[in-house]
Amino acid sequence: MRNVMMAKGAGTVVNRCAQVKEGETVLIVTEASRMSIAECLAEAVCAAGAQPVLSVILPRERDGQEPPECVAAAMKAADVFLCVVGRSITHTQAVKQAVASGARGLVLTHFSEEMMVHGGIEADFPSIAPLCKALAAKLAGSKTIHLTSPHGTDLTYSAVGRRGNALYGVVESGQFSTIPTIEANVSPLEGSANGTIVANASIPYIGIGVLEEPVVCQVRDGKIISIEGGRQAQLLREDLEKKNDPNVYNIAEMGMGMNPNCYFCGFMLEDEGVEGSVHIGIGTSITLGGTVKAACHYDLIMTGATVEADGVVLLKDGVLNKETILA
Repeated sequence: MRNVMMAKGAGTVVNRCAQVKEGETVLIVTEASRMSIAECLAEAVCAAGAQPVLSVILPRERDGQEPPECVAAAMKAADVFLCVVGRSITHTQAVKQAVASGARGLVLTHFSEEMMVHGGIEADFPSIAPLCKALAAKLAGSKTIHLTSPHGTDLTYSAVGRRGNALYGVVESGQFSTIPTIEANVSPLEGSANGTIVANASIPYIGIGVLEEPVVCQVRDGKIISIEGGRQAQLLREDLEKKNDPNVYNIAEMGMGMNPNCYFCGFMLEDEGVEGSVHIGIGTSITLGGTVKAACHYDLIMTGATVEADGVVLLKDGVLNKETILA
């Protein structure tokens, strides 16, 4: 019965988002614990007249860890790759090189059977694409982006020379997207970010999830220099310290959620897609237009924020300024 319920979500992923065509080869990278989801996707691929190939890998030890070399090579060779994994492989050379080779891919990190049925997966992805693309274009190349929130966030940075990234769940050749999040993001120029980040909504990694109380990070010259708060702040601080990698503190991304069906539940790609939310990504930035490769990429998510790009208000108190974005 559960597989029947997941079939609609699998059809959305395969047909509307990956746009799988008859005769194509679709590589599904998964783990043993997520086989029910992978099998539903494979059935949808078969129904589209394409060839599914399942690759079952051991769970990665950390986010950003590369998949096995043979899997990376298969991702490059496939027409489409779908990654149904626990630890994120979004920010890896494997994804970057597969896309550069012309493959199109979707990353379904931490996907549960419930997420295949309800929540962000129910969005009308193609209809949101124009707004997402327009917002990414507004962020691209901005001299000064200013992020504030009533919870205490006050961060400025430069995106000069940086592209805007529109992740709206629909991919063409040479593109990848995460799903079900819909977001526009940009990678700040290394060393340019300064100020305060206050995550009040979620840090959906390492067992933190939906926040009990705010996590406050001070930023100087593009890197976090302190993390304060309660129990969850301590978890983040200790995890980053254990990485023994100064690049994990890099301000790698600012993204704005745009999926009206997403909700905060503690899972990364559901939480960061919540419409009107803002997340600051730390660590790796190489797949977003930055230059930093780190031992992880974590998102610190806030609500009620305001975003100005070169003085133009794109988000006000957690509400997208759609008329300005589309102008």
